[in-house]
Amino acid sequence: AVRTSIYGRPGSCYIDIPGDFVTLQVNKSSVKYVECCLPPPVSVAEHSAVSKAVSIIAHSKQPLLIIGKGAAYSHAENNIRKLVDLCGIPFLPTPMAKGVVPDNHPNCVAAARSTALQHADVVILLGARLNWILHFGLPPRFRQDVKVIQIDICAEELGNNVRPAAVLLGDINAVTKQLLEEFSNRPLKYPSNSEWWKRLREKIMTNEERSKGLALQKSLTMNYYTAFHHIRELIPKDCILVSEGANTMDIGRTMLPNYYPRQRLDAGTFGTMGVGLGFAVAAAMVAKDRTPEKRVVCIEGDSAFGFSGMEVETICRHRLPILIIIINNNGIYTGLDADAWKEMLKFGDPATCVPPVSLLPNSHYEEIMSAFGGKGYFVKTPEELQNALKASIADKQTPALINVMIDPQSDRKKQEFPWLTRSNL
Repeated sequence: AVRTSIYGRPGSCYIDIPGDFVTLQVNKSSVKYVECCLPPPVSVAEHSAVSKAVSIIAHSKQPLLIIGKGAAYSHAENNIRKLVDLCGIPFLPTPMAKGVVPDNHPNCVAAARSTALQHADVVILLGARLNWILHFGLPPRFRQDVKVIQIDICAEELGNNVRPAAVLLGDINAVTKQLLEEFSNRPLKYPSNSEWWKRLREKIMTNEERSKGLALQKSLTMNYYTAFHHIRELIPKDCILVSEGANTMDIGRTMLPNYYPRQRLDAGTFGTMGVGLGFAVAAAMVAKDRTPEKRVVCIEGDSAFGFSGMEVETICRHRLPILIIIINNNGIYTGLDADAWKEMLKFGDPATCVPPVSLLPNSHYEEIMSAFGGKGYFVKTPEELQNALKASIADKQTPALINVMIDPQSDRKKQEFPWLTRSNL
């Protein structure tokens, strides 16, 4: 099972142990310890494929490097950073690849994601898959004539959804090293003053200004961007970040930068809800043994928290100093405030009168944490949020939950391609 989990494309394995094995008592001296399996073999791409890929990149006018979680799994961060710096190519991380190259690197174009995807003439996929997260590599999100260079350890992924111009089958770290060696013989430095870079920087500046305007908005109730602005300012830069929800996860992905690899967990490829607190517990258990000073920060939408909220008991039972932050808008995507909720109830049974995306307004989720011995905070203003964050981060022993009330009608800034979220259901 261990070998299957770490060889080839890494992934989880399920081991079913019979109940009598769990309760059986044995003499310790009779236990035979088995050696761990050998480290996974490292495969490299064919030299001709590497040469072809480098040639395509060298002739591109608007290249884009997309870094996937496969790059994080292969611990390829050092070589990928060298590649980005050497060639000057803009890069875009997928959600769980954030931090392979720090989000504050000047070549990161996450804030111009739609523009980068739509206009790139060559896309280099480094351990990223053309699934729904990348819109299957198809128009209108990608150019009709885009050339895709696919680098992956899994042969079955090559050519999935789009016919690639070049394929490099092998370990991401090893293949990236091959690319570096090839570029050392055929130097390439993409000009930072090119029209492509100018276009991307203009879009980055526009989007960042819009987000900043929303984050600094003065209103009676906070919006998503205001809440995330204060969270970003105060949580540790090296924390393990768990994110789950609808708008909470999507907006948090853009507002909360990652600086280190393998320190972000979210709903992933299948968009599964209910995994957030389980992820946080597992991450905190590992951190407890290996890096006890590292904090786990779990940011949940109020609906997402509802799927597995009772894991708070597990967190308190094991005394895991996890900080849970709930972005509470009284619903899924949008909810109702208390007054609107009361008006809805005048029409009869809430099962038929209240929108199905609405949850009970102003629910005190923080009291669940308090009930199990942790610390709970109910906040409505930026000042209250700042105070709760500072107190929770300073206490390195006690689990905490901050219930952040935001405007129930708060939404994402206008999207260029809103087709994934247009219906909100």
